[in-house]
Amino acid sequence: MYLHRIDVTDFRNLTGEVEFSSGLNVIYGANAQGKSNWIEAIYLLATTKSFRTAHPREVINHGAKEAILRGTVVRGNLTKDLQLLITETTKQTFVNGKRDVVTRYLGNLDAIAFNADEIEVVRGAPEARRRFLDRGVFGILPSYLGTLAEYNRVLKQKNALLREASDADDPAKYFDLIQPWNDQLIELGKEIHTARTNYVERLRANLKPQLFQTEEITIRYRSSLEGRGDLDGYADLLRERLNLRIKNEIAVGYSLVGPHRDDLEIRFDGYEIARFGSSGQQRSALLILDLAQMSVYHGSFEEYPIFLIDDLDAELDRSRIEILLTYLEGKAQTIISTSKRSIADRYRHRASTFLVQSGRVIEDQILSNDESLEVKEGVV
Repeated sequence: MYLHRIDVTDFRNLTGEVEFSSGLNVIYGANAQGKSNWIEAIYLLATTKSFRTAHPREVINHGAKEAILRGTVVRGNLTKDLQLLITETTKQTFVNGKRDVVTRYLGNLDAIAFNADEIEVVRGAPEARRRFLDRGVFGILPSYLGTLAEYNRVLKQKNALLREASDADDPAKYFDLIQPWNDQLIELGKEIHTARTNYVERLRANLKPQLFQTEEITIRYRSSLEGRGDLDGYADLLRERLNLRIKNEIAVGYSLVGPHRDDLEIRFDGYEIARFGSSGQQRSALLILDLAQMSVYHGSFEEYPIFLIDDLDAELDRSRIEILLTYLEGKAQTIISTSKRSIADRYRHRASTFLVQSGRVIEDQILSNDESLEVKEGVV
């Protein structure tokens, strides 16, 4: 699988199109020219999500009413044209010129992105790790997206009822009203718990902890019901805990029990990496997790998702860059952005290079080292 071409209309400051090779691609340029925007556009085309904003209107160029991303994806002998139309409030997906629902659109181009925000998977709140797991599960089990969406919908409805009950004179009268929502959460929660735990086992089997460092990286799915009973009977345990905590949930006005409170435990040499790991160790751990995710995907489909790295030189030192790019060579299409021409020059013999100025890819000319562009990319 690889992205052969992408063209944009009114997406941030970008103009025109780019044709990529199936191997390593280096996008470089000076500060605030649009390198990160090209990486974001590729990720959005693949996932319909931005790694920089949750608000579609923010990616639309000033003065425009919509942005359009188009791309050509090659998978073996098959070629597909994808299109993502972004308005201020919605996104519309198209495959080969025909409108398609997002559940069928997703999976035509799969991408993993490594950037500054993704480090929250390792050192941030549990929500970031749950998102990491859910993205991975959906990549190999498309129906999981519907399960997760339905769980979140039911949870939202239940929370609204809990808030209403917490303000009521007689909260007990809400017990019977809450029960149908709990019944749905139990069924959906069991599916989510099973999918996540199975996925973590597959991730664990594909970890390559010695790739970047000598410390041993280990992971474990940590259920919020851990220590409360037999997790092998997850549905029964979840029902028991929901019944037990209903008064507490009404008191606080939101749900306290379920897989939306679970976590992924990440340790190095037995220590929690979020608390005790250095910045370099945390970045290495994230890369190891990303590469394990790629291997799990390959085990399911015998191909790799594309790998995106935004602001390469700011996130990784030279040693880790060399190890990573060597590992990815011959496996996945890799597209990176950097503010340093020296990095583009270093890999020019084995990569396609693209110079970005004012949002447009222009003719790439080899310059001397003293003309290197060393300014860190800003947000456009």
